Amino acid sequence: MGPSNQYSQYGSLYLVEWRVAYINAAVVQNQPLPLILTFGVSDPVGALGVQADLAAFAAHGCHGLSVVAGILVADSAKVEELHEVDSDWMADQARVLLEDMPVAAFKVGAVATVLQLAAIAEIVSDYPDAPLILDPFLTALPDSGLADEEMLSAIRSILAPQTTVLMLSQSELGRMAETWREPGTEGSLLEDVAELTNAGCQYVLVTGTRDETGACSNTLFDADGVVAQVEWKHLPGPFVGAGNTYSAAFTALMARGMEAPEALVAAQDYTTGALEHAQRFGMGKFIPNKFYRG
Repeated sequence: MGPSNQYSQYGSLYLVEWRVAYINAAVVQNQPLPLILTFGVSDPVGALGVQADLAAFAAHGCHGLSVVAGILVADSAKVEELHEVDSDWMADQARVLLEDMPVAAFKVGAVATVLQLAAIAEIVSDYPDAPLILDPFLTALPDSGLADEEMLSAIRSILAPQTTVLMLSQSELGRMAETWREPGTEGSLLEDVAELTNAGCQYVLVTGTRDETGACSNTLFDADGVVAQVEWKHLPGPFVGAGNTYSAAFTALMARGMEAPEALVAAQDYTTGALEHAQRFGMGKFIPNKFYRG
């Protein structure tokens, strides 16, 4: 074989390989990871808020987009302050992202003001087919948002009706229920959940429910009652970001097409593992290890 023929053969092989690589790259580009848009606070430690969400999304094969509603001043022991972000700026950032990229799911965590809640409610109303997971109470904050009755009423009236899954503890549910109960009256857990599902919320996920034996569970409700329940064991800590890890994993699983009852169990399994492999980076609390499986 002469030099020119040899060159032609190698050149043809190179061209074929290049075309295959180009086609494969195009296929990958046209099949992106599920995108999730999360609204929440920015935590310098990375244990809470949007930073924690992005890590949990990545651990589940999703890509996170973030819109910051507030900036925390915090270390691994406690949150000292929350500085709110202008609601118009926050809304503009979300709109710019949504005009550029399709999202598979939304997650809304703790936000700073009722104006922010209203802006988020208006934005997500344009995307009714994308699951919305609402986890609005951040226990690391001084009052978790539970001291503001206006905020509780806004969550209930303008955002919960659009929500696929509202996640809250039994005590948080009770505090929210005070915004619709008559003063001095009490309601059962099922009655409180029914108030939210009757208003349009598809599922209510109540964390930390206990049965007659004292076993601790996370319980998923819909308009007909209990849908699914998963028990969990108490682990020594103290931890920061355990609930955030759970809701972020739950969101990612739904973004990948899992139904809420299955996501309940899978998210709990993941969170338990993240807590069992938690790390202590400073002098404060342990931070869940989002990538313990990697």
